[in-house]
Amino acid sequence: MTQEFYSNGKLLISGEYVILDGAVGLALPTKFGQSLRVTKSEHAYINWKSLALDKSVWFEAELDSYSLEIRQSSDLDTARTLQKILRQATKLNHKFLYGSQGYSIESYLDFDRSWGLGSSSTLMNNIAQWAEVDAFQLLWNAFSGSGYDIACAQNNTPIKYHLNERQPIVEEVEFNPTFKDSLYFIHLNEKQNSREGIAQYRNQNFDKAQLIERISDITRQLVTAKSLSEFESLLSVHENLIADGLKLTRVKDERFSDYTRSIKSLGAWGGDFILATGNKNAPAYFKSKGYDTVIPYAEMIL
Repeated sequence: MTQEFYSNGKLLISGEYVILDGAVGLALPTKFGQSLRVTKSEHAYINWKSLALDKSVWFEAELDSYSLEIRQSSDLDTARTLQKILRQATKLNHKFLYGSQGYSIESYLDFDRSWGLGSSSTLMNNIAQWAEVDAFQLLWNAFSGSGYDIACAQNNTPIKYHLNERQPIVEEVEFNPTFKDSLYFIHLNEKQNSREGIAQYRNQNFDKAQLIERISDITRQLVTAKSLSEFESLLSVHENLIADGLKLTRVKDERFSDYTRSIKSLGAWGGDFILATGNKNAPAYFKSKGYDTVIPYAEMIL
């Protein structure tokens, strides 16, 4: 018997950092994601393989089906993370992995692992589907985070997302801007550690309540923006607010000071993707700077 599960990747357009404290963010599920194929087997262990975009195996492990002890692995840190997720899933559903049933499992990413589109959140949501548990609760029991990435994994449309007393509030929105052909996602050739970014945010001392209110208001305006110029103005205000609050340098100032249109960091600042506005010449500009992964909005977003 084989089961298959799939989860969407994610990009957070607004609300980075302050979404942890209740700000409303605009999040977009991507056309890229991760699948999980689970096949029952006769042996009493879990044989796990994680496949990259080119179908090569980048991680494999063998865990005892009952105790979830690691029998062998190609990367012990990754194996321990997987073990932690599975153990938390069994706590949420005591029937999950009960007994000595074995499994052969393949997890497949259809995007580059360095892109930061949610290799962890898509895995988490897939395991939650398999275990028949709440993916948000699984995330918070095993790790931390706002959960917007889990919401993207589960939804096929743009969403507004926020936390209300630790409860995830997901609202599907109509976000199909007439100017989407002027929107590009550029990868910065680095994968940012979101936990480090969150720690830096937590260490700052400023009026977070006011920032949350202002960012939430920008999110609502971004969803309804009628023109590219209005959208660009909102992106700039958002970027300045986060830069000032967290004492960070804007990515445009740091890397693209001669670019004439708008640029906004996405998610944890300093790596992964940025959003840029521009015309058909925009990809050539970024590629001339050494950033070869330039993806138009229509090719990235569901």
